[in-house]
Amino acid sequence: MDNQDYNDFISTVSHELRTPLTSIRGFSQTMLASWDRLDDESKKKFLKIIEEQSNRLINLVENMLSITKFHSGSDKVILKEVMIKPVVDTVIQILKNQYRDKIFEINIAGSIPPIYSDKDKFQQILTNLIENACKYGDENSTVKIQTDFCEDCKFVSVKISNYGVGIDEKDYEKIFTKFSRIDNPLTRKVQGSGLGLYITKNLTEKMGGKISLTSTPAGENYLTTFEIQLPVCDIEVQAREKCSP
Repeated sequence: MDNQDYNDFISTVSHELRTPLTSIRGFSQTMLASWDRLDDESKKKFLKIIEEQSNRLINLVENMLSITKFHSGSDKVILKEVMIKPVVDTVIQILKNQYRDKIFEINIAGSIPPIYSDKDKFQQILTNLIENACKYGDENSTVKIQTDFCEDCKFVSVKISNYGVGIDEKDYEKIFTKFSRIDNPLTRKVQGSGLGLYITKNLTEKMGGKISLTSTPAGENYLTTFEIQLPVCDIEVQAREKCSP
């Protein structure tokens, strides 16, 4: 990371940290000072804001750690056999409490083989992509998670789709770059650091995978799909790499 990149990183992170911290402090102080005068609905509302901003801080800190590891070379990948469904189930259990207005449609075929991956990093990739679909999807819309297996190329494909504003084709590559934020009415309302997809792409490629994006018209809105392809852990790989469950 050169000096300009480092300065941009510090500037962006400082700004992103300040906003949720200010919200958490402000609403906490209000509740402490006015607890007896606040009705139950206001208390729930303030606590919900504190929870949301706390989750935002956690995600930001995790992204900061990932960026630091990328550039220091200390981000080690431990590849082994990983079953997809349990990881998807874990991520959905976490996110469905944050995004109660979303319907999660999961289609994972029983014949999908294990992938050859780092389980923690695979979970981070799915968390970033599924949360992204929740944040930028229409209210009360469906987030789809679907898997396919390409037997010839020995890759498992995981697709995460949502219905929303959509992304112009000219921005497909840009959206995976550091600090990138696409300018449209929805992204102006949704908070973000522009690091999530950059980290997702780096993690996917580090595990020998690929990531791509399509956004096509679907009625009045767009269907946006992120697809990751990761290598399967077949018998030959297990024998050669000592791949274990």
